Amino acid sequence: MTTTGEEHTAAGTGPWWWVRWRSAVLDAGLALASAAECGGEGVRFAHDAGLPVPIGVVFGVIAGSVLLVRRKWPIAVVLVSIAITPAQMGFLMGLVGLYTLAASELPRRITAALAAMSFAGMLIVTFVRTHQGVMSGDVTMGDWFVPFASITTAIGMTAPPVLLGLYMGARRRLMESLRERADSLERELQLLAERAEERAEWARNEERTRIAREMHDVVAHRVSLMVVHAAALQAIARKDPEKAVKNAALVGDMGRQALTELREMLGVLRSGNGADGRVSAASSSAALSSTSSSSSSSSSSGSAVAAVPLAAVGVAAAVAASRAADGAGVGGVSGAGAGGVVEGPCLAELDELVGQSAAAGMVVALSVEGDVRAYAREVEQTAYRVVQEALTNVHKHAAGAKTYVRLAHRMSEIAMQVENECPPEVGAGSSVRLPSGGNGLLGMKERVAALGGVFVSGPTDAGGFRVSAVIPA
Repeated sequence: MTTTGEEHTAAGTGPWWWVRWRSAVLDAGLALASAAECGGEGVRFAHDAGLPVPIGVVFGVIAGSVLLVRRKWPIAVVLVSIAITPAQMGFLMGLVGLYTLAASELPRRITAALAAMSFAGMLIVTFVRTHQGVMSGDVTMGDWFVPFASITTAIGMTAPPVLLGLYMGARRRLMESLRERADSLERELQLLAERAEERAEWARNEERTRIAREMHDVVAHRVSLMVVHAAALQAIARKDPEKAVKNAALVGDMGRQALTELREMLGVLRSGNGADGRVSAASSSAALSSTSSSSSSSSSSGSAVAAVPLAAVGVAAAVAASRAADGAGVGGVSGAGAGGVVEGPCLAELDELVGQSAAAGMVVALSVEGDVRAYAREVEQTAYRVVQEALTNVHKHAAGAKTYVRLAHRMSEIAMQVENECPPEVGAGSSVRLPSGGNGLLGMKERVAALGGVFVSGPTDAGGFRVSAVIPA
């Protein structure tokens, strides 16, 4: 079956080969009109052929009714119209048949061949009929009239329907192409939207992980030192008041440093979150205030000193999660990662970091190899955090063990290693129990891998533990 421009729906609802009932009614009307025309012209054909009039009428009606199948067999319709052209009938069928043929998906060479046959048949029949009229005196024109009338009639009966059919066929194909392209674009946009949502979800998850890691690095080390100092303070408060006062001051300094870093990080989360950000900021400020007050009174209890900053971490993590869940949170995330979290620590502060651990009672030795030079902020911050978290793990799991911190500046990379010896036997004065979430080593590995470095950790043969990392410079 060939299409003529009106079949756009894939599943038809019309009878037989028609896609729609409207098309069937139109073809039935055209076939009825063609049958009436051919039946009327069949009277003259019967007189000219010497046949009974009913036979001529029946022949015309049957021939004209062929137009009913123009959509299914347009070639048959055109051939029938050419065949009855000598009988001077089927003009409507010829016009509609040529239009249908030109508008269909049949090869253009078939359309051209049938149009040429129709043109030649109409030209010959018109020429003969006009010449007979001139010879009989029915038409009083010059000799030029016969070819002129023949050519004009032949062109008028073939060119307009063929050109109109070609135009409608091209227009239909263009519309179908545009419709397919629109459908394809819609599918592509849907896929892009799904991928964008996946990327946004991935970015939110990555930012949640990054903020959690940053919070862990900021709080865990200082809080661990504060717990160690608080335990020592609790043990010597009555025996050595001066040392107790010194330890209390150290605990306060560490608490203030932790609060400062938390405020800087939470400030990034607040900046651009509108009303929700202000609410989160208020909650965070309340938590930080309570943390500050608890830090200043740390001389009374070491466990209280450790518990309240962890509450601030919970508030900060909640703020981070709500920021990441928002659509606007992704934007703030990238900004934070690009430099919104202030400058962060650097390798120049490594001596201070080691000194804090030494002040807490750890025997720690720092060695630096190679020419000291500046690195990118991300590299220095990651190197610092690796050493910081490794020292924190020593405080948590190997209290009292001697620790070695090694830093090597190489040509195209920076290497660091933190190794502790086997911890001494737990004595009566070493009752400090520090909680561990098990995320420290994972956070270090993620940080180093994000910069294309290598991270290795594990126990040593001597019973200690070693953390090593190499970061490209």
